[in-house]
Amino acid sequence: MKKIALILGSLFISLGAFAQEDKIVKRSDLKGPAYKNYKPWKHKTIPTVVYTVERAEKVTGPAYKNYKPWRDDSKKELAVVEIGKSERQKLKGPAYKNYKPWKKKAK
Repeated sequence: MKKIALILGSLFISLGAFAQEDKIVKRSDLKGPAYKNYKPWKHKTIPTVVYTVERAEKVTGPAYKNYKPWRDDSKKELAVVEIGKSERQKLKGPAYKNYKPWKKKAK
């Protein structure tokens, strides 16, 4: 009786763990020819939001040596870093290859 309860309990736990698995295809999950022939444009990706400190105070000398980060209660100004949002993303073919960011086009 204990064995049956143990088997059923482990079955429910394992099914619950697999039920919460993501349905998003990650390239790192693939192996062999599927990895080699991966088409990124056929799969949706979740963008990662990256934040950076906009104005960090530079501490030098003895103040740096005695700085305690856990006692720092100053307000941090965070800025979102956007990667890949440019006009070049919209281009295809030779226009993408020959894109020159230093030449501003008047629209």
